[in-house]
Amino acid sequence: MPSIQLNKLIRAVWLVPLALSLTLQTFGAADAAPGAGAAVASKGSAKASGAGSAVTSKGSAKASGSGSAVTGKGSAKASGAGSAVMGKSAKTPSAGNSQNASPGSTSSGGGTNSGGTIIKAEEEIKELVPSQRFLGKPEVVAAIKGAMPTGVAVSFSGRKFLNFPRWEEGVENTCCELRDGDLVPYPNAEINKLQLDKVDSCLVSVQSVVIDPRDRLWLLDTGSIKFGAVQPGAAKMVCVDLGTNKVVKVIKFPADVALPTSYLNDMRFDLRRGKSGMAFLTDSSSSGNNALVVVDLETGESFRRLAGHISTKAVPGFLPIVEGAPLMFVSEDGERTGLRVGADGIAIGADGKHLFYCPLSSRKLYSVNLDLLCDRSISDDEVAKSVCEVAEKGASDGLESDSAGRIYATDYEHNAVHRISLKGEHETLVCDPRVLWPDTLCLAQDGYLYFTANQLHRQPFFHGGKDLREKPYILFRVKVDAEPVYLR
Repeated sequence: MPSIQLNKLIRAVWLVPLALSLTLQTFGAADAAPGAGAAVASKGSAKASGAGSAVTSKGSAKASGSGSAVTGKGSAKASGAGSAVMGKSAKTPSAGNSQNASPGSTSSGGGTNSGGTIIKAEEEIKELVPSQRFLGKPEVVAAIKGAMPTGVAVSFSGRKFLNFPRWEEGVENTCCELRDGDLVPYPNAEINKLQLDKVDSCLVSVQSVVIDPRDRLWLLDTGSIKFGAVQPGAAKMVCVDLGTNKVVKVIKFPADVALPTSYLNDMRFDLRRGKSGMAFLTDSSSSGNNALVVVDLETGESFRRLAGHISTKAVPGFLPIVEGAPLMFVSEDGERTGLRVGADGIAIGADGKHLFYCPLSSRKLYSVNLDLLCDRSISDDEVAKSVCEVAEKGASDGLESDSAGRIYATDYEHNAVHRISLKGEHETLVCDPRVLWPDTLCLAQDGYLYFTANQLHRQPFFHGGKDLREKPYILFRVKVDAEPVYLR
């Protein structure tokens, strides 16, 4: 027989309350308990009892008492006089109810509509289905439709810089300034031109940009193209004076610091140490020996620390879940290998006594004593004794710190950014599905935390050669009302 419409059911309930009839249409199990005027149409199981009951259901539904009408997909239950239910998984236990409810909700109490609880049709309640909450209010600073960015830096005056490592073809400029909505090669177009016969004087592939405590911009050039071997003489730090927009210093890494397999990733500064200050870097290589790197900014001398230490290496068997799926390297022929990326994020404590860092393939935050790290007369074994496991923080790419002693960490598994107090207080500043792989963090003097979201996990080498990224990439910021750490 034709399916019974709700309005006909309701009229049948009220106009023929004592009709002695019983109608069944079912594809599954249905039961009509004794009682006048019960009608059931079901695909699955349904039950109606009492005078004037009517049920249509795909799944299971139950109506009891006089004047009850139920239609649903899933499970629905109505009891008491004058009840009507439409929707999924709804239960109305009492009479005289009239209100909208979302799936799985329970409604009770009095209403003003002529008796009955109403849950609207499926098409009208889709927007009421509960979903994950957004946390924080990240603002879009820039939408980037060109090459994929990793790092961001904001100067004391608010100038913004981005870098674009040469991980793929088509990266024309590896460092740019964001000016009036445009990306301008920085410090100039000429140094951004890739010249393989002049790798010591051009920018090969900039992985990180950082403003130091004297408002100078430092560029970290990995010297590696498409994650290949480091070009001899190409790995370097480049310092730019923001007043003149000129390169004022270049520090080149020797072959025993920037190994052929190295991937120099991020850096932080303490200008109180030595004559001109010290810099600290991470080597996040996915195929070689991971380490921290210490650089004397006066002499240009550099050396590796904690090479191969458990705190700088990827966690064995680490398997991140990003956008609901396991993240692994997948070749075009389907071969899968784990994500083994070592020391990546780095931040310096507000008091300058400890350096914080984390492998990308880990959920742990570590610290090491900076006095010991900088003293070359102390062995690596002694330095390692000062390493502490600070906290579980989620899987992070970038780290940052503030003058109150807190650490900020991205969480690429959950599209989130957290703030960690060393007193044990953890906050989630941002949790937003638009934040697809939060990468580098930069706390600026304007009280905003800037970060890039670059969809790193959607790159072709994670998906058998298929590029799943959707432009634009986004530069976000969120107000945190905190001050940067400037050790000078």
